[in-house]
Amino acid sequence: MSRQEPPTSRPAGLPMRAPGGGGGPGRGMSMTDRAKDFNTSARRLLKLLKPHIPTFIAVLMMTIISTGASTLGVRLMGFSITEIEQGVSSLIKGGSGVNYVALIRLLSFMVGLYLLSAALQYLSSITLASVTQKLVYRLRRMVDEKLRLLPLSYYDRTPYGQILSRVTNDVDTISRTLQQTFGQMFNSALTIVMVLFSMISISPGLTVVGLITLPLGLYLSRFIVRRSQGFFKGQQAALGALSGYIEEMYAGHSIIKAYSLEDTAETTFDELGDRLYSYAWKANMASGVMMPLVRFVTNLGYVAVAVGGGRMVLLGALPLGDLQAFMLYLNQFSHPISNMASVANVLQSAVAAAERVFELLDAPEESAEPPEAMLPKRLCGEVEMRHLRFGYSPENVLIHDLNAHIRPGQTVAIVGPTGAGKTTLVNLLLRFYDPLCGQILLDGIDTQTIPRQQLRRRFGMVLQDTWLFKGSILENIRYGRLDATDEEVIACAKAAYCDSFIHTLPGGYHFELSEDASNISQGQRQLITIARALLSDVDMLILDEATSSVDTRTELLIQQAMATLMEGRTSFVIAHRLSTIRDADLILVIKQGDIIESGTHKSLLAQGGFYHDLYNSQFAGK
Repeated sequence: MSRQEPPTSRPAGLPMRAPGGGGGPGRGMSMTDRAKDFNTSARRLLKLLKPHIPTFIAVLMMTIISTGASTLGVRLMGFSITEIEQGVSSLIKGGSGVNYVALIRLLSFMVGLYLLSAALQYLSSITLASVTQKLVYRLRRMVDEKLRLLPLSYYDRTPYGQILSRVTNDVDTISRTLQQTFGQMFNSALTIVMVLFSMISISPGLTVVGLITLPLGLYLSRFIVRRSQGFFKGQQAALGALSGYIEEMYAGHSIIKAYSLEDTAETTFDELGDRLYSYAWKANMASGVMMPLVRFVTNLGYVAVAVGGGRMVLLGALPLGDLQAFMLYLNQFSHPISNMASVANVLQSAVAAAERVFELLDAPEESAEPPEAMLPKRLCGEVEMRHLRFGYSPENVLIHDLNAHIRPGQTVAIVGPTGAGKTTLVNLLLRFYDPLCGQILLDGIDTQTIPRQQLRRRFGMVLQDTWLFKGSILENIRYGRLDATDEEVIACAKAAYCDSFIHTLPGGYHFELSEDASNISQGQRQLITIARALLSDVDMLILDEATSSVDTRTELLIQQAMATLMEGRTSFVIAHRLSTIRDADLILVIKQGDIIESGTHKSLLAQGGFYHDLYNSQFAGK
């Protein structure tokens, strides 16, 4: 696509991307250009969970019962120890000794509580996993729908690797983190509340001693979380940049080899890899240091309780079993605090990923579609362009005042130097972009009153860069009309002059194409796309440099196939080889976005103007 675009800032050795149709009018969007506030992104992420509130309530109830049973089990263990201690003391004094009936009753009840706690914890984990997967599925659907609503300009200015990273890496990060942390957060919060209540019921004084270090631990956690948030954002951004670079290097592998730029590409890869390593190291360092620090601080309180509680037991102010239970509660209390600190740290990566996904979801969409238009079953193909004005940005106008009238069934060639606006004109026809002002009329109907999909279904396209997917040749041709029979597919293949070479391939029409269709030649790929366009049986055609990368013999075959394809249809042909459009009914010569000459090949040569010079320049020196 011919564009007027400012220089793009990229790492050394990174080739310019060539998206479908060409490069974009601006630089590729950086993943950290518009990072949203952490709290805002977290709230938006939680809003996605709103439809699952009843399930969360059920999980919360199961977690309450499970945590309560586990907490009560610890207290029963303390009662059991006290029962044994009192029994031993009684035996020493000549009493009856341990009451085994009461002890067995306590132990049996305790085991039952632990079994109930484990079963409910397992059930709540499964339920939470189901909810998080539904959330992620919904998020993927939202992203998929958004990608279909984004204008072509978004894809032009955003590297494919960044888009893929948001759709795959970032959504996977959200899924993995939420599934791992939600259950821990519920369980940890409830454990803190219930354990604190149990500790106070045993000894308020020991509770104060044990928790005196808590504020310091919370301060350390908050400090580390704040410092690490930027590292996790940087890690996600660096991962996206590296993914985009790898995708571009893979796509341009042959070019890198041809120009012997392997060392340069490797240097850039190392730079991006080092950047990712730096952020990942800092993020993981922050994540790893938090729990040891918090646990160290809480262990100070643990030591103080052991000393103070031991003294109380010796003085007879506290039963031994209660001290044992208190120590277990204190350990349980410090563990969920450390766990929540770690969870809060891990959540940074999920929110950082969510920010990038929300940036995609917040990107401006195509303008609103008009109501479904009542188009006739077949279009005549009359096209009129009135005072078109267009630029990829309002400051850089490419087309100033373009006017043209194409009669039904005409073959119109669009020629001009690189950057003149040839492909831009085609993009306006298909409403990939809308003009700043002016009209394009199709059979007298303003195309801006026709929904985009309905308009594009009336056009067939054969491009220089063929697109074929992994599958059989039969399936690739049928892509033009999915309900076509095998006989119709084969008939179109014969009309496009590709039936003969298909029969030379193993399996014929069932021959499996590779992902990039590299197991057939460029000319064969082009003929298959022409067969696909024939099968679609559309009213209008656009042929963009369809023969520019094939040999002369294959070009003749393609031209014959295109002649069959264009018969009775209004066709727009973009060609740099002017010898291929000599038979066009109308040639539009575009320079700097405006039509400067129009007519047939002979009449334009006779004028001796720009077309005459452009045509003869192709044969200069031959």
